[in-house]
Amino acid sequence: MLSKLANIFRVPDLRKRVLFTLGLLAVYRIGGHIPTPGINGDRLAQFFEQNKGSVLGFVDLFSGGNLRRLTIFALGIMPYITASIILQLLTVVYEPLAKLQKEGELGRKKITQWTRYLTVILSAVQSFGIALSLQKAGDFVNTPGPGFTLMTMLTLTTGSAFIMWLGEQITERGIGNGMSLLIFAGIVVGLPRGVIDLYQKASTSAWGVFTAPAILMLLVLMIAVVAFIVYVERSERRIPVQYAKRVVGRKVMGGQSTHLPLRVNAGGVMPVIFASSILALPQMLGAAFHNNKVVGPILDAMRWGEPLYTLLYCTGIVFFAYFYISIVFNPNEVADNMRKWGGFIPGIRPGKRTSDFINDVLTRITLVGAAYLILISLIPEWMIAGIKLNHLPMVGRIFENLPTWVTNGLGVNFYFGGTSLLIVVGVAMDTVTQIEAQLIMRHYDGFTPKSGRIRGRRTW
Repeated sequence: MLSKLANIFRVPDLRKRVLFTLGLLAVYRIGGHIPTPGINGDRLAQFFEQNKGSVLGFVDLFSGGNLRRLTIFALGIMPYITASIILQLLTVVYEPLAKLQKEGELGRKKITQWTRYLTVILSAVQSFGIALSLQKAGDFVNTPGPGFTLMTMLTLTTGSAFIMWLGEQITERGIGNGMSLLIFAGIVVGLPRGVIDLYQKASTSAWGVFTAPAILMLLVLMIAVVAFIVYVERSERRIPVQYAKRVVGRKVMGGQSTHLPLRVNAGGVMPVIFASSILALPQMLGAAFHNNKVVGPILDAMRWGEPLYTLLYCTGIVFFAYFYISIVFNPNEVADNMRKWGGFIPGIRPGKRTSDFINDVLTRITLVGAAYLILISLIPEWMIAGIKLNHLPMVGRIFENLPTWVTNGLGVNFYFGGTSLLIVVGVAMDTVTQIEAQLIMRHYDGFTPKSGRIRGRRTW
């Protein structure tokens, strides 16, 4: 393994990309320690510690802990994710935007430019809301007033735009997806705190006689979840494809058998991120409309860990899983390309029948992939926050006698959730895959045993 890691630095271009990515991630972490002017940092950190099991913990996860300290990167990558979701949804319902997306590289650049503008607008709105909320909350602000509001808006909006630029630079000139790596870096930074928290719970017997079994069960579950994620992320449905023989000049081309690989989870972690981002909005509004007699109870029922939140979360994951695969994979284009090159699926007629067959297979395996994402996301979250079945209307009394650790969870910190594990493992696997592809392309061994070694032609 050490020799394979050393191969990364033997390839000049790959070495530059890896070092460039690490350098920008270091810049991101440095910016996470620069506080916003006029904030009482200690009081704010204490408030987040008291509300770590709520939506604040979720938003703080995606900001890499920057929201807890309200640094210049406090908004994190959430405005960019929200802007991307809005524009991708508009490409389905707004025909001019859909045509622009089909124009190739020029259309994608235009959509990316609009995404940047919308990110800045959303960042300004969110920073304005944060500034007003902090001033109304009490002693979080040293000198409240219009000056603090303008300074907070300028600082947080600029920080969000800079994070967006960092992610785009990593994607273009580094290794891996820049936005996903920024989220990855923010989560990994919190893992040592989780280890310390577990050690303190074990040393103080925080859960009584169930402390040792609970910690052991948690560790076993995390290892099983990681292994399950790796297994499913590498799983694919292979559709056999046969190419007919063609005579071109004096050569006979084609005639070989191959396969069309369809990943079980083609969307990766994006459906989870999209669904979580959408559900974060009503939870943020819950703080402002908590006392409203009409909207308040609805927003309370949509809090993190509640049954309604779980239902909407599962629905959102399924929706975005199908939505994402409809964007990145077009069965009609695949069927047309196969027909142009003389390919066909045994037993299926080329053309529309082939397209319908691929679409049916893709529909079934995408549902399996969405169920896998729901399972991975919810089981660890239920261990953290519990299954609040006693909050269900009308039938909640039936579950009142359940043990406390079932309804309220084990109280482990938020970064041990299934969402964070899924993001960390998924992003790590995608990044390793890209590095491995670069190594194999240059005749080096990859990280996995199946990658093999590609031999160059001999020169005599």
